[in-house]
Amino acid sequence: MLKKSIALMLVLVVLSTLLVGCGGPGKGSAKLVGVTMPTKSLQRWNEDGANVKAALEAKGYKVDLQYADNKQDVQNSQIENQITQGCDVLVIASIDGGALGGVLEQAKKAKIPVIAYDRLITNTDKCDYYATFDNYGVGKMQGEFIVSALGLDKGEKGPFTMECFGGDPGDNNAGLFNKGAMDVLQKYIDSGVLVVKSGQTKFPDQIAITNWESKGAQDRMDNLLTAYYADENIDVVLSPNDSLAQGIVASLKSAGYGSADKPFPVLTGQDCDKINVGQIIRGEQSMSIFKDTRVLADQVIAMTDAILAGQTVPTNATYNNGVIDVPSYNCEIKFANKDNWKELLVDSGYYQLSDIPDAQ
Repeated sequence: MLKKSIALMLVLVVLSTLLVGCGGPGKGSAKLVGVTMPTKSLQRWNEDGANVKAALEAKGYKVDLQYADNKQDVQNSQIENQITQGCDVLVIASIDGGALGGVLEQAKKAKIPVIAYDRLITNTDKCDYYATFDNYGVGKMQGEFIVSALGLDKGEKGPFTMECFGGDPGDNNAGLFNKGAMDVLQKYIDSGVLVVKSGQTKFPDQIAITNWESKGAQDRMDNLLTAYYADENIDVVLSPNDSLAQGIVASLKSAGYGSADKPFPVLTGQDCDKINVGQIIRGEQSMSIFKDTRVLADQVIAMTDAILAGQTVPTNATYNNGVIDVPSYNCEIKFANKDNWKELLVDSGYYQLSDIPDAQ
């Protein structure tokens, strides 16, 4: 009997050692989330990727984070690899929202849910959820800022000269930004209060900038200033985001703007990139829309938790992607200008004061 007891104890000790060696329950069974971002070349996507990864890992998920260098074939390959790895959820900030149908067929067959991150995945029924900001509202807020800055809402008649820029045609959000802004500004263009001397207002045909590249915006602004503003200042530039605004500011500086005779025009932006906050402080850019990526990351966590727990996924909107209405969640947007940038961006802990060029 004693020998049997000793033998049983030895078996239990061995089993216990094996369990400890495997890391115990839970640790080895952490769910794997695949996250793909468009590029590392823009500050915004670096911060989004880092925030999402950190938030997911804090909740106990494993994360495979990839950047695709703005190359759609690379992003498709990255997603295919994540499917092969057996990811439990895919979070995708697409380069071209309409170019993922084939790879998402594979995700569907593997029963892997897909969350579109801030850029809607279009022309497919394989997009399950969408976490974003109110992107039509972004453009609307930019348009309303221009109206207020010029006093158009108080009856100011101008006329004021304006040029319009648009984002990448493959990014579904670019069309939403443009529509939101033009729904506010078009009546002033029609009445002659805002004068677009180039006549170029159509998105994407006339004003789109591929891949949101600063250099593309700078080149186009150079051409506009040379062709239409050699003997007249430009008063307003509608820029949908900060990377374009950087190129526009570079062009304006080269043309001599920033003096008493040639003040910087009213210039909009989006993302509150550090460089652009510096531009706002120096008076080179008027505003930027703040999209707090910490809030968006938290929303992705809430969606992921609900999906994997089989619970109702939190949504407050839907977006039609050309095939289906995608259940979505719109996070809040705000704008930063010279009066509130510190409270909004530094006091909230989003940036350190030392992060901002020329901040005092």
